Amino acid sequence: MGKETQPEDHTAIVQRTFSDRKRTNILKRAEQLTIVFLLPKVPKFISPNALTLIGTLGSGLVFLAFVLGAYVTNWYLLLGIVGLGINWLGDSLDGRLAYYRNIPRRWYGFALDIIADWIGIVLIGFGYYIYAQNGTQIIAFAFVAFYGWSIIISQLRYKITNEYSIDSGFVGPTELRFIIAFILITEVLFHGSIAYLAGLISVLLFIINVIDSLKLLKLGDLRDKNQV
Repeated sequence: MGKETQPEDHTAIVQRTFSDRKRTNILKRAEQLTIVFLLPKVPKFISPNALTLIGTLGSGLVFLAFVLGAYVTNWYLLLGIVGLGINWLGDSLDGRLAYYRNIPRRWYGFALDIIADWIGIVLIGFGYYIYAQNGTQIIAFAFVAFYGWSIIISQLRYKITNEYSIDSGFVGPTELRFIIAFILITEVLFHGSIAYLAGLISVLLFIINVIDSLKLLKLGDLRDKNQV
């Protein structure tokens, strides 16, 4: 009987904890399974707000990794991978924990999540700015600007469609963390490669944002026509 009820319990947890957003990213299934596995194991004294802080501290660790990489040795960039993992843990579990414990604060959590995401990406971008050399600091500015653009798109999409999604097609924040981790590892092995890879990611973000912006304008136009 226990084996028969377990899938229903899992499904109920997924429906309750992920009901407030639509996910389309490649790692959606694996990410949800991991989150559902971790939620019951979060100690009672750790609140959703504490997890948000932990996630932001993870971004701070990525910032520190860039600083140490610039002034000590670039092997410290590997510390940034740990920071990305901590950032994922806090950022992915904070709101889900609130829904899991049936204590969601939808609009407070929504606002806090966006603010924390922006602080986190600024920390990472500023860290890369410190690490970058030979005029490539502009890539750090471009990365932060284009990521901020994607955040704005997600908020506007939510306003127009009443459907909240943090992904751009098959790519979401989790995939971006893996990409950044790959860039850090590559930079440790091949010093100087980060400028090319970060530049490539910034260009791809720009292209994705342009496509998503055009789609967003079409959605806005369709809603206007339906309201006439």
